[in-house]
Amino acid sequence: MVNIIFPEIHFPIQGIEEVKLPRMVRVRQLYARDKVDNIEERIRDEFSRLDCGGLLRGKRIAVTVGSRGIPHNALIVRTICDVLKECGADPFIVPAMGSHGGGTVEGNLEILNGYGITAESIGVPICAGMEVVQIGCLDDEVNTPVYCDKLAAEADGIVLYNKVKPHTDFKGEHESGLLKMMAIGLAKHKGCSSLHKRGFDTFAENIPKAAGLFLERMPVLFGVGVVQNAYDDISEIRIYPKESIVEGDRELLKIAKAQFPRFKFDDIDVLVIDRIGKDISGEGADPNVTGRGFMPYFKDDFHTKKLFIRGLSEQSHHNACGLGLADITTRRCLNSVDWESTWVNLTTNMMIDGAKIPMYQNNDYEALRVALRTCPRIDYNNARIVRIQDTLSLNEFEVSEPLLSSIRAIRDIEILSEPYEWRFDEEGFLEDM
Repeated sequence: MVNIIFPEIHFPIQGIEEVKLPRMVRVRQLYARDKVDNIEERIRDEFSRLDCGGLLRGKRIAVTVGSRGIPHNALIVRTICDVLKECGADPFIVPAMGSHGGGTVEGNLEILNGYGITAESIGVPICAGMEVVQIGCLDDEVNTPVYCDKLAAEADGIVLYNKVKPHTDFKGEHESGLLKMMAIGLAKHKGCSSLHKRGFDTFAENIPKAAGLFLERMPVLFGVGVVQNAYDDISEIRIYPKESIVEGDRELLKIAKAQFPRFKFDDIDVLVIDRIGKDISGEGADPNVTGRGFMPYFKDDFHTKKLFIRGLSEQSHHNACGLGLADITTRRCLNSVDWESTWVNLTTNMMIDGAKIPMYQNNDYEALRVALRTCPRIDYNNARIVRIQDTLSLNEFEVSEPLLSSIRAIRDIEILSEPYEWRFDEEGFLEDM
C-alpha cells in the first residue's frame, strides 16, 4: 500500500465567515420493493429448471467471482458451489475482476475475503492467478486480442456469476454484467488493459464481440445473473444456459435500468457523499446518480454545483477511483488512499482523470463551508444541500430545510424528521447518519 501524507492546510478564504449551514431534514424516497426472499431456494429452483446434472458430473468447474459488491455474496457463491458439488462436479472459484485489487493475486484475494468469500467459508478452493491465454482477436482495425484466465480456460466448464447493472462509462444493450465478465473480468489485468486501450466509446460494440468469441471457444456452461433493486436488495436471480446468456444479459439490464435508484428532484448546490468505492460503482460514485462522470452523456442526468466526497468505503480497499470527480474532500480521505492500487486501475481503464486530487480541507466542517462558499450566485439562507451515504443508498438520506418546499409535493418522498442542526464531532467531522 502506497500512501501520500497530505499536510494540514490553512489559507485565507474571502467571505467564508458569511457562510451559514442550513438545518437538515431526513427524507425517504420510495421505490418498487420486489426482492428475492429466499436466495438459496431461488438458486436451487433455477438450477433444477435447467436439469443440468448430466452436464456436470465428474467435471472440474470454474466459478467466477468479481469485485462488485452484491448483497449476500458469500451465500450466493456457496449455494452455487453446493449445487455443483451435489451434481457430481468439482467446483473452484476464480477471481474475475480485471485490474481491480491492484492487478495482483494478493489484491484479488483481499477483495474476496472482504466479502466473506474464502476457501473455508465456501468449501471449495480459490484458484487465483494473473496468467492468461489468448483465445482470439476482435475483427477491428488492430486485431485487439481477447484473453481468458489460464486456470478457467483449463477447467472442464465455466459458470459465470455477476451483477447486471448500468455501466458508469458507456451505454449499450450490454453494460456491466455477464458479457463484461467474459470480456474483461476473466481477461485479468492484461486483457482488461487490451480492451480498454480501444476506449470506452468502443465498449458497446466490442464487449459483445469479445463475449461472443469467448462463448464460442471457452467451455462456458451457465450464466448466473443478479439484479439489485433501489434498496440494494436482490430482486432477480436468473441462471441461463450457454445459448441464452447473451439474451439473458440484455433482459436483466433492462430490468436493472428500470429499478435503478435516482433522485426524484434536481438542481442542488452541494451534494455530500459519505463514501465512494469500487464495491459501490466502477467510478466510486455512480454518475447515473450524481450526473458527474467522465463521459459527456452523464452531464444532463442530475445537476449539482459542488460535489463533496468525504471518504472511501471499507470494501474499496483504499482504491480511490472516481475521487477526481469531487470538487472538494478532506485531508483524512486523501491520507487513506492507496495511490498505487488506484493508479493501476486507472491506467488500465485509460481514465486517469479519476486520479485527479480535489481541493481538500482539514475536516468536514471546513470542506462543507468551502463547497458552499464557492457555489456561484448562492443564497446561504436557501442553500439546497443533499447528503447521502453512497450512490447505492438513495432510499433514506438528508436534505437541507430550504429544499423541503420544492419536494413536499413529490410523490414517493416522505419527510421523516423535524429540521435539525448538522452534527460534527470535536474534530469537525460529521457524525454517522
